[in-house]
Amino acid sequence: MSSALEWLVAGIAALGAGSVNAVAGGGTLITFPTLVALGLPSVTANVTNAVALCPGYFGGTLAQRRSLAGQRARVRRIAGAAAAGALLGSILLLVSSDELFSALVPFLILGATALLALQDRIRTWLGRVPPTPGAALVDPPALGVLVFVAGVYGGYFGAGLGIMLLAVLGVVLHEPLPRVNALKQVVSLIVNLVAAGLFVLSGKVAWGFAAAMAVGSLAGGQLGGALAERVRPAVLKALVVVVGLVVGVVYLVR
Repeated sequence: MSSALEWLVAGIAALGAGSVNAVAGGGTLITFPTLVALGLPSVTANVTNAVALCPGYFGGTLAQRRSLAGQRARVRRIAGAAAAGALLGSILLLVSSDELFSALVPFLILGATALLALQDRIRTWLGRVPPTPGAALVDPPALGVLVFVAGVYGGYFGAGLGIMLLAVLGVVLHEPLPRVNALKQVVSLIVNLVAAGLFVLSGKVAWGFAAAMAVGSLAGGQLGGALAERVRPAVLKALVVVVGLVVGVVYLVR
């Protein structure tokens, strides 16, 4: 039986995670180890974490809604891909062993971070140049595929999902980073809602921790979302890369 103090610790961790997820991604680095340290098995900790952080993504989306202006059609086009990927990833998590789960995570996070750090060079390699001023912007067909792959990853674990989304969306979309960050927040919300829906039915959610963390993540998401609106794009990108490296290295040496 968990104590009120343990729930408080989990709630404070979720406050920090909600803020970090809204600004950069990687908030699971805070909450997942906290839940494991509080005695939850790794898969149960991951399932509980996914359910508990959903309010944080919602709060972050609300806080960044100005940067979503004009992206409603784009969200509709990629929502299905995000949901399908999340469903597949969450199913894979529920049938995976702890050993496979632990082995894959750091490499996925570090790969996403490298993709974001090399974003400008990748654009050059792909021959993508800034659009002519006033020209109509058309999303590339690869967008849906990349969102689906990110959804699979997010449904499976989720640590670094925001980093991965910022990386892939930034490569294929010609949008300022704050607008890409707001889109990332919506896709992360969709992925976590779908995964959480399946996890609720799995019977593996530690509900006391989840409830305490939901309150903290909602407040943190709004706080971090407001901060993300004010951070310069270059600073935001550097922050995301640093967070990604920390997340990846920590899980690599665990």
